[in-house]
Amino acid sequence: MKEIEVKVYDNDLEKAMRILKKKVQNDGLFKRLKMKKAYEKPSEYRRRKQREALRRQRIVASRNRYR
Repeated sequence: MKEIEVKVYDNDLEKAMRILKKKVQNDGLFKRLKMKKAYEKPSEYRRRKQREALRRQRIVASRNRYR
């Protein structure tokens, strides 16, 4: 697990909290915690992994289309 660090400048805690929330969300920490909360059947796990892979492929394909 990688370390998430946010620096606070000029005692601007509000901005630092927004940055931290965005970093945590982009890292997928909340998603991983939510997935670990309950048991996931192996068939559901495979189906979810396949959906995620298809989603990544669509994103890459759409990026390549505009280059």
